[in-house]
Amino acid sequence: MSATPTVLVVAKAPVPGQAKTRLAATIGDATAARIAAASLLDTLEVVNGLGWPVVIAMTGDLDQAARGGDIASACAGHRVIAQRGDSFASRLIAAHHDADSGHGVIQIGMDTPQVTATDLEAAATALDSHDAALGLAEDGGWWVLAVRRPGWSSCLSAVPMSRPDTGVRTEEALLREGARVAAVPVLADVDRWEDAHAVASLIPHSRFAAEVAHAADREQIGSQP
Repeated sequence: MSATPTVLVVAKAPVPGQAKTRLAATIGDATAARIAAASLLDTLEVVNGLGWPVVIAMTGDLDQAARGGDIASACAGHRVIAQRGDSFASRLIAAHHDADSGHGVIQIGMDTPQVTATDLEAAATALDSHDAALGLAEDGGWWVLAVRRPGWSSCLSAVPMSRPDTGVRTEEALLREGARVAAVPVLADVDRWEDAHAVASLIPHSRFAAEVAHAADREQIGSQP
């Protein structure tokens, strides 16, 4: 974009028993929380490197979270807001409005630690000629939603979340509202143990990959659950 957009990171404190429950079914609550923490820290490192305004919409108690102190330090210097709303979709919509500074919002989560500055810059560039940019996830959801104005995110109220067709439905909802929608590259997000292995292989020197390797050693499990 001609002006610098705001990066919105929607995050959940990686509290054991509350974070990455599908992953925890294979490797346990504490280990899943450590992997979630590493994923968030790697994501924040990439975002910090952009030099753009950053807003972190957080839910949960960092005092109870794995690596809560490290996460708090990584959030320092950024605006941290509480998520608000009765559903996931309503929390996303509210976060877009709360984060907006008039130059577009690029919203990601904490499940794609392999995201790069180039990926986020592509979403920002798309907003020069489109109202929204959407990056689908391999599981059928989406990993990034960039909008020129926060009002475009309101279409999420009509989209069922956490389904294999959430990504397609989100695009359809944007188009119904009249948005010009650009596509950005598909990424894998981390929900299950096999996802963690696949993503770790893409970023072998990351915190995330180190935690996945430690988990495999501790649990004596391989790439499949």
